[in-house]
Amino acid sequence: MSKLRAKFRSFGKLRPHENFGIERNFTYWQPSARSEFRRVGNGMDVDSKTKEDAATVTEAFSGSSSNDVGSISETMGQLNIGELSSHFKRKPVIVIVVGMAGSGKTTFLHRLVCHTMASNIRGYVVNLDPAVMTLPYGANIDIRDTVQYKEVLKQFNLGPNGGILTSLNLFSTKFNEVISMIERRADQLDYVLVDTPGQIEIFTWSASGAIITEAFASTFPTVIAYVVDTPRSASPSTFMSNMLYACSILYKTRLPLVLVFNKTDVAQHSFALEWMQDFDLFNAALDSDQSYTSSLTRSLSLALEEFYKNLRSVGVSAVTGAGMDDFFKSIEASAEEYMETYKADLDKRIAERQRLEEERRKEDMERLRKDMEKSGGQTVILSTGLKDKSDDPMFEDGDDEDEDEDERLSEDGNEDEDEDEREDEDEEVAHFSF
Repeated sequence: MSKLRAKFRSFGKLRPHENFGIERNFTYWQPSARSEFRRVGNGMDVDSKTKEDAATVTEAFSGSSSNDVGSISETMGQLNIGELSSHFKRKPVIVIVVGMAGSGKTTFLHRLVCHTMASNIRGYVVNLDPAVMTLPYGANIDIRDTVQYKEVLKQFNLGPNGGILTSLNLFSTKFNEVISMIERRADQLDYVLVDTPGQIEIFTWSASGAIITEAFASTFPTVIAYVVDTPRSASPSTFMSNMLYACSILYKTRLPLVLVFNKTDVAQHSFALEWMQDFDLFNAALDSDQSYTSSLTRSLSLALEEFYKNLRSVGVSAVTGAGMDDFFKSIEASAEEYMETYKADLDKRIAERQRLEEERRKEDMERLRKDMEKSGGQTVILSTGLKDKSDDPMFEDGDDEDEDEDERLSEDGNEDEDEDEREDEDEEVAHFSF
């Protein structure tokens, strides 16, 4: 653990880029000057305070599962997530695009960008995938301008997934600066489109992913768009796997979720809607398969029946652009649902976290007051549990035993030397006699 912290401290010395979170402004979105961001970006220099914050996020990952909640709460407290809720804004709507690898997230986001340009919708793009080589769209805030993915692999001796996770950790330590950038342009934006790493588990089940999601949700209406590969979901087992993952994301993030069936130009998503609405049809599709997986899938479909009822789904094609209007209508409806239901739950959780933090502070102050009364204002010498060897009789006895042991070893060594000398003399006598 100490070696990993040392590597995090030394990472700031690499200086892969001068500014943290380079923001690119495009004429079809925001005509604001780059100089404004340069002043903010210099305040987010990796060398300034990132190494201390990065160590905090690392501790959130290195702790046991029982301490994950506390570590994440401490990190969120440093990001001022509780304070951001007091400056909540109804616009823009944050759309976090997640999905399995190969489902077409980046292509879908590219289509969303093109649709916003054609429809005069004011959009803003954030890329959180540090390993992507090229992007088909222009990102206003790109993680690759802050964290150099290949340098992370070299410094920490990590594989591809570990490099993405560590890069996301480093970026999340200064994510409050990203929130402040979006807040300054909130009146000029309608949507903020967020692209996530291709490995879905890196974002959805990591501490940094939770920090980023909570930071967005505590400041703006936030919606999760789960992209599903429609042709591959034609298999009932694959379809059920996607639904289980969507259900787990919904209950983990506690945010509105929209199912986006992508690639409808290859296969229509009508079969998926029928399976979600009618259990008998899904059961009939499983009749051809008599394996253990089919019986498990049949049982799970009954458990997810209630999950399907309150779930919004839309079919889109990232290639042809079909279904974009329906998608944005679903996003607007989910944003309204967020304001009615999810925002109240989020405020309650933030208030509960602040209450627990206040109780902890009161307990610490009460413990400090009792200690001061007990000491009477005198200087207190803290005991480290280690005693001076000169004052401890145990150490004296130990020293005497060590001396006796040394004497025995020296006597044994002398006896061995005498035996060696006698053997040498015998060899010499034998040699001369020969």
